[in-house]
Amino acid sequence: MKIIRFLSQSGEELYGAFDPEMPDEARIIEGDIFGDIAVTERAERIETFLPPVFPPNIIALGLNYGKHAEETGVKYPEIPVMFLKATSSVCGHGAPILLPSAGPSEVDYEAELAVIIGKEAKNVSREDVGKYVLGYTCANDVSARDWQIHKQKKQWARGKSFDTFCPMGPYLVTKDEVANANRLRVRSILNGEVMQDSDTSDMFFDIPAIISNLSCSMTLLPGTVILTGTPEGVGFTRNPPVFLQDGDIITVSIDNIGELTNPVKRE
Repeated sequence: MKIIRFLSQSGEELYGAFDPEMPDEARIIEGDIFGDIAVTERAERIETFLPPVFPPNIIALGLNYGKHAEETGVKYPEIPVMFLKATSSVCGHGAPILLPSAGPSEVDYEAELAVIIGKEAKNVSREDVGKYVLGYTCANDVSARDWQIHKQKKQWARGKSFDTFCPMGPYLVTKDEVANANRLRVRSILNGEVMQDSDTSDMFFDIPAIISNLSCSMTLLPGTVILTGTPEGVGFTRNPPVFLQDGDIITVSIDNIGELTNPVKRE
């Protein structure tokens, strides 16, 4: 099932079952998406896409794709390299990514597959990970490189946590619709030009390894979003570098998951 969180024309915040053949409306879901739900016959027109969930935590991985690690010149990690993004950075499909008035001039894109946790997970074995995954969505780990690398002395969280720096969506695809999340094509497309084009099979740590490892150090609460890393082709490694500019359109496209598109505007 494709689950969306959206605003109706009356301004009501709702969950709905999304059918790509009827892209302007959704059938209303009743119940708790982390528990029992029922898809009703009532349909509402979609006014605004919201992030599929509002996460209690956003946990992100760095350097989890082989070719991305190579392009950055960083040695391969021995365990997943984790950092946190502020939950206030979340925005939905179609919402603008705002270039901050605080001054970052090197704002970069990062196409990522996001995993959404469905129930509380702690010290989970690799074999049991599937019991704790609700589904998947597209995400863009937008990053102010000048703050991430220089101003914050390689402490990544602040440069990746400006408002609107975590677009997600447009919908949550439940795990039963994804045969193998470790074999998905991941792309970013900037103003119609493909910038990143890879596959989740290039990840150092696959999804069972990621969730099992993270759950050893922190409890993964329902709704937790895990960004699984980005492939090669990001802007700051290019010659010359490519950074997001006012007026750009950036899309994250993942096979079987969807396409997340956001305009870029000056705050």
